[in-house]
Amino acid sequence: QVQLIESGGGLVQAGGSLRLSCAGSGRSFSNYAMGWFRQAPGKEREFVAAIRRNGITTYYADSVKGRFTISRDSAQNTVYLQMNSLRPEDTAVYYCAARNALGVGYATSQYDVWGQGTQVTVSS
Repeated sequence: QVQLIESGGGLVQAGGSLRLSCAGSGRSFSNYAMGWFRQAPGKEREFVAAIRRNGITTYYADSVKGRFTISRDSAQNTVYLQMNSLRPEDTAVYYCAARNALGVGYATSQYDVWGQGTQVTVSS
């Protein structure tokens, strides 16, 4: 089973950009579909983006479509979330997650392994 460590969070002004990284350990990393979720204070954890094992097919929440890009580098066992045109409502703890399946999931219950999260704060 893989272990996941996120990095790249921080404080940014509205309109700015950040790139989150999720480093996975273990030789089986390529067997996992990967997702990014976020949780704002007082809210439930929500789906942001996901990428299939092939590294080509991607999925996005409507709220981030056109602004965020998910990608993976299987050689580096790393998944990225490039976030552009950030808004204050993007402020949350961002988590990456791994799903040992061919397809991606949109619910937290569909993922098997989670990282510890990284804080993203967007100021207005």
